[in-house]
Amino acid sequence: MIAIIIPYFKIKFFEETLKSLANQTNKNFKVYIGDDFSDESPNLLLDNYKGKFSFAYKKFDYNLGGVSLVKHWERCIKLSNKEEWLMILGDDDVLSKNFIEEFYFNTPKSNNLIRFSSYYMDGLGKKKSKLYTFPKIQKVSDSYYKHFLGLTRSSLSEHVFKRSIYNKKGFTEYPLAWHSDDKAWIDFVDSGNIYTINNASVGVRISDFSISGKDDNLLLKRKARYLFIKCLVFEKLNIFNKNQQKTLLLEYGVLIKEQKKISFYNFLFIIFKLLRIGAFVSFLKFIKRMFIAKLKIK
Repeated sequence: MIAIIIPYFKIKFFEETLKSLANQTNKNFKVYIGDDFSDESPNLLLDNYKGKFSFAYKKFDYNLGGVSLVKHWERCIKLSNKEEWLMILGDDDVLSKNFIEEFYFNTPKSNNLIRFSSYYMDGLGKKKSKLYTFPKIQKVSDSYYKHFLGLTRSSLSEHVFKRSIYNKKGFTEYPLAWHSDDKAWIDFVDSGNIYTINNASVGVRISDFSISGKDDNLLLKRKARYLFIKCLVFEKLNIFNKNQQKTLLLEYGVLIKEQKKISFYNFLFIIFKLLRIGAFVSFLKFIKRMFIAKLKIK
């Protein structure tokens, strides 16, 4: 069985989420709603959906998402029982009506991570992007790299993962949980493959109320990006091909300058890795960029 975890905070679009759950052609799922001490109670709204699908609701007695969104996800997951599969659905996102049906019909038991097709929508629920589909089986390194280049998209809501692998790996803490999902997908498949179901989809809402849509948190997002890319280049670089490694190393160089994290060790590390993969032109550009910028290497 699958548990759908909803970390709830805003009511503005929540009914659309609930409608998409009530409209599922297969009701073999349970929803667990964890209220992050919101001042916008969903109780009256939830009353309208009793009997339409199985759900449990708990209001926590303090706000945690404002401090650590990852820890709030974790306590919401703890509300669930022993369902084999988990997904974390945003309180403003929607599922196509055949989502659960396609999940049970297509999911291979050997995979730890399943991805669905997805699209962006605005605050009015109108589609703002194409439907993003993916290869049925894709290396997680290729998947992230295309996302890195802006050729595709990825977020938390369109992924389903096994409880067993979550218990083993967990989520990595980054500011605003930005890139915490990207890191999890790499960890959950042990740098292997993602399996995709394209016959059902998730609508991911981008609005002024969402972390993705806000622009007053850019500094925190950039810090999270620095921490995530740092993890990739120091711990996961070998899962990427040489061209991908080169791009990630150069991005790390940009980020350590931006975050004022340049050190002699970081400088030598990037140089050594670029030379090791034969990226001589990139090596020279990196050296030139550092000297032109007149940055001090501490």
